[in-house]
Amino acid sequence: MISVALRHRFGRAGFALDVGFAAPPAGVTTLFGPSGCGKSTILAAVAGLLRPDAGRVAIGEAVLLDTARRVCLAPEQRRCGVVFQDARLFPHLSVETNLRYGLRRAPPDAAGPGFEEVVALLGIGHLLTRRPAGLSGGERQRVALGRALLARPRLLLMDEPLAALDAARRAEVLPFLARLRDAAGLPILYVTHALEEVDVLADHLVLLEAGRVVASGPAEALSARTDLPQLAGRRDAGVLLPCTVRRATGGLTALSFDGGELLTTARPGPEGTRLRIRLRARDIAIATEEPRGLSTRNILPARIAAITPGNEPGEAFLRLAVGPTTLLARVTQDSVEQLQLRPGLPVWALLKAVTFDHRLAALPRGAS
Repeated sequence: MISVALRHRFGRAGFALDVGFAAPPAGVTTLFGPSGCGKSTILAAVAGLLRPDAGRVAIGEAVLLDTARRVCLAPEQRRCGVVFQDARLFPHLSVETNLRYGLRRAPPDAAGPGFEEVVALLGIGHLLTRRPAGLSGGERQRVALGRALLARPRLLLMDEPLAALDAARRAEVLPFLARLRDAAGLPILYVTHALEEVDVLADHLVLLEAGRVVASGPAEALSARTDLPQLAGRRDAGVLLPCTVRRATGGLTALSFDGGELLTTARPGPEGTRLRIRLRARDIAIATEEPRGLSTRNILPARIAAITPGNEPGEAFLRLAVGPTTLLARVTQDSVEQLQLRPGLPVWALLKAVTFDHRLAALPRGAS
């Protein structure tokens, strides 16, 4: 388990950070929130690049910081691999030499993937003789990831590593990050304000606002909460749903989940592939009678578990139970009144097969 508790103020009237959270000992814990909420400050304090006014940081039994006991390990003693927005590669060295620099910094007795394994994992074998100036932004970030991983850290820190990339380069690097998450077998603290990166990578989520932790927990559980404006207040709010590819027929792929099945036009992988999809609340319509003669392919029997106010005037969230699975639907208050919607009412949730094919993310190995 990773435990983080930090207090720090920049100047007498400056930004104040006061956070505490615990993260699992493996997988990706994502620090999510708007710019200026303290995400990068937390990473700097964990890495030893900032000494906070007070706090404690521990990875299992290893204490990196404990101001009460006057413990503050130097950055090089903490064994934290850091990947920044800019790759920070040595411009005069080849890709291979940059990578081997990380390997030379690894403790001699530390376990971890070897050079060839990391090169294959990140798909950078064809880049080894090049220098950073001849690489794309996405390629530079993959090399920076490799260098950090070869240093055999016990904790990997990523400070918005995709923020400086355009959409095409982000789409290029995200699969490699997911592969790294599964193969590295070490905890990762990942800073972002991009929901797409949360969907693809996050196992555990820490929501931040103005230097405080608003909520912390499994990403899928937090996605279903309507009391968190950082998530529910977004127009792309919705639940993250674990699924398994079952079959492909008639141009559609069937995805099974705990409580039902969905059809999508996406081609996410062969049968048995495990995925996580975002079902946006605004894409789910409700019927109080079983629909017939519709082009909509996903018609799921459900029950209204709760109705809560939306974040915009005239809107509401319906919390829907589809077997043991929770979905969210965003509807108008007028629809709630006209259809006499109420908790306990059986309904049908409608979702087009073409709606959610842009939110397919492979689940980490061992995830439920």
